[in-house]
Amino acid sequence: MAPVNPRLAMLGPAPGTHGAIAALLEIYREQGLFKRWPIEFIATSGEGAAGTLGALREFARLLVQERNLAVHVHAVAGRAFWREALFMALAAAAHCPFILHLHGAGFERFYEDAGAPGRHALRFFLEHAACVVVPCESLRTWMRGVARQAQVACVPTPVAAFEAPAAARQPNLVLFLGSLDAARGVFDVLEAVSALRPAVPDVRLLCAGDGDRAAVARRAEALGIADAVKFTGWVGPSGKRALLESAAVFALPSYEEALPTSLLEAMAAGLPVVASPVGGIPEVLADGVNGFLCAPGDVSTLQRLLRKLLVEPSLGARIGAAARESVRLRHAPERSLARLEELYSGIGLASFGNAAAHKPAH
Repeated sequence: MAPVNPRLAMLGPAPGTHGAIAALLEIYREQGLFKRWPIEFIATSGEGAAGTLGALREFARLLVQERNLAVHVHAVAGRAFWREALFMALAAAAHCPFILHLHGAGFERFYEDAGAPGRHALRFFLEHAACVVVPCESLRTWMRGVARQAQVACVPTPVAAFEAPAAARQPNLVLFLGSLDAARGVFDVLEAVSALRPAVPDVRLLCAGDGDRAAVARRAEALGIADAVKFTGWVGPSGKRALLESAAVFALPSYEEALPTSLLEAMAAGLPVVASPVGGIPEVLADGVNGFLCAPGDVSTLQRLLRKLLVEPSLGARIGAAARESVRLRHAPERSLARLEELYSGIGLASFGNAAAHKPAH
């Protein structure tokens, strides 16, 4: 009997969906991962997805038809995790190895708030995964404390560095790119921009992302800076790149993070960054070297650092160049995908045509 080629079921949001996971999957496609490996993608959420029941039926069909199936599950903290848990439970019941790929912030809080049964279930999936993929060492450290038997691998988020023409930078334009909510520090950015007005009268703030836009607009109005604050809503890859090329400074003073993709993208664009030392951010951002750090809620330091970068463009250029280089060295797509493909090989997918597995990405 001819050997049965292994296959990989990848579960995640539909193409074109808002969010970091969809953007990551697009990089996978652009870099040729879906050509090099026998991947069948199942959309479990987002526009065009068949819904949870439809996705479960498609997944069950694969479990029945494929005698040598592995699974790669992309998951975030919160209620959506339990949706993905249904697929992991089916995979475990069918003795299919699965990779659990954690994205975004909030897993520590999610675990603590889950209650005893929820924590037990979380530990089950973490410890029964063939591998748990995390984007930063801080999340790996947390996992070692709650699921000691888990096999954990840190795979850097792939981000392509690009040259931003200096002429495209708009002086005194601060960019906030992320969810418009208090946990991401957007209200602190408003306070800092308000405090900047006497020293930098033409300072402007561009807020890009989903969230409570109305609340942010009301706060800007109360601070008297509504004329200086603009909103774009969610932006796709090309729009995001245009924003990163046009801004002078990037601000993300979050209260909770893992390792935000928007921060890495800003650094990859050579944009000087001011961010909080939370989650995995200190792993990539060295204060005063390739960016600046300020504690969450420290509006006075945030204002001082933004002012310094705006009034000293040569400093911003130097910091931005160092940021771009650090992202190139650690987060280049070819480096990240090579690590992921090592994990695929480790769960038995290496037998799928070695030549195919090592074709250069397109």
